Amino acid sequence: VLRHEEFEEGCKASCNGPYDGKWSKTMVGYGPEDNHFVAELTYNYGIGEYRLGNDFLGITLVSSQAVSNAKKMGWPLKEVTAGVFETEAPGGYKFYLEDKQQLKQDPVLKVTLGVSNLHKSVNYWSDLLGMKIYEKDEEKQRALLGYADNQCKLELKTVGGAVDHGTAFGRIAFSCAKEELPNIEALMKKENQKILTPLVSLDTPGKATVQVIILADPDGHEICFVGDEAFRDLSKVDPNGDKLLDDAMAADKSDTWFAAQKMKKASA
Repeated sequence: VLRHEEFEEGCKASCNGPYDGKWSKTMVGYGPEDNHFVAELTYNYGIGEYRLGNDFLGITLVSSQAVSNAKKMGWPLKEVTAGVFETEAPGGYKFYLEDKQQLKQDPVLKVTLGVSNLHKSVNYWSDLLGMKIYEKDEEKQRALLGYADNQCKLELKTVGGAVDHGTAFGRIAFSCAKEELPNIEALMKKENQKILTPLVSLDTPGKATVQVIILADPDGHEICFVGDEAFRDLSKVDPNGDKLLDDAMAADKSDTWFAAQKMKKASA
């Protein structure tokens, strides 16, 4: 756990999806957000489950330790190719664990998104957003892209139809120099591309205010670019992160309350 934050109302950039109530976010990863891919887990109080679509196809980790942990805990693993195991997080999100020694930099190898038209998506991510194409396989209808050799890669994979985003509303975020944000916004306007949230400042109680712009690719995948300078301040590892999360989970009596009322939490 790198940091944990609680919010009393919905985010004006829909960080927690289109939900207006109290929510929290927990950043988890193998190291600081400055130089690691991290997952942002959002929790909307009162919502019990989300319908998953085919937009997010999984995260691939290189970590024999993760495989060993799963086996010790009796967590279901399915070997999909030699030395690669598929497993599911509690919400149904897929993880692929490569049974090799954990990489010294970041064990998160790639994040896979479903697309409806590989050519159109590759053009968007490479020509407009400036990602380098590392691999492209027309036969398997997949491509691997990234901003740097030593960073987590983005894999685009054709799903054989329309992309369904379900109701969980995830997004991918990148930090960049603050002065690049207006240029990104101007380019998207010029190219008639979708801007979900024009350049806006977002507050986090007691922490730095960051500037962001949020885009949508041809399949509606949300992409957030955040000003790096303020983000470095906001994203410092909080030594109290674990405790804040534990306290929040202990204070969240929603499961007990809903059970007492003989009600189910809402399905999003």
